[in-house]
Order: sequence, then C-alpha cells, then structure tokens
Amino acid sequence: MLDAIRYLVAGGISWRAMPADFPDWGRVYAFFRRWRELGLITEFHDRLRGRVREREGREAEPTGGIIDAQSVKAAASVPSVSCGWDGGKKVGGRKRHIVTDCLGLLLVVAVTAANVGDRDAAVGLVRVLV
Repeated sequence: MLDAIRYLVAGGISWRAMPADFPDWGRVYAFFRRWRELGLITEFHDRLRGRVREREGREAEPTGGIIDAQSVKAAASVPSVSCGWDGGKKVGGRKRHIVTDCLGLLLVVAVTAANVGDRDAAVGLVRVLV
C-alpha cells in the first residue's frame, strides 16, 4: 500500500491510473483516506524524519528550524479565491511556506495566497511546531 501511494505521489497520476501490479486503486485510496483521517500520514513522515536524523548522528527531534517561502504562479484551474498578488516578486498565484530542520527535512508546510506576508504565515507555522 505504501509503495502504491508513493508511486502515485511521485508520478503525479490519478488514483484510477494506478498500474495493475499494485492493489486496486479503490483499496489503496481507502487505506490512504483512513490513514490521513487518523493522522497516520503525518506520523509516518515524522518517524521517518527521526530515523534519518538519527542515522546522521543527530537527535530524532530537531531543536531549530529554517523558514522560507516561495511564490508560484497558479494554474488556470486554481480558484481565484485562493490566489493573490505578490507585489515584491510580481507573481500572481500562491505562496509555499516551509519550515525545515538543518538537514533540509520538512517540519511544516503551508500554502497561502501569494499576497500573504511571510511574517504573517510564519506565526501560523511556529504555532504548529510548538
């Protein structure tokens, strides 16, 4: 099931386009939905991040983070309600806000309209971390 979900995410394919050597797409989706609702996807990610950090000789839980943001153009299919204009970068669309540890492993991700300031988004990101 995990390999099927990883394949789907890496390839950017639709659920119904799952290759035949994986379980039926409906079963895979049902597992994924259940895992997401129970918060297991986040738990899987956090445990794997901890193992990678330990393998690098660090504590499993990071004590610091790096915050960054990137404005990206929105596709035509993105609702205009969730888009904005980043005047500094002169980009209309959305903005990705991320927090990583010093190894570059993800801690928190948020997507906002491009007009949301980095400082305002950082407040929400830090609240999730604490």
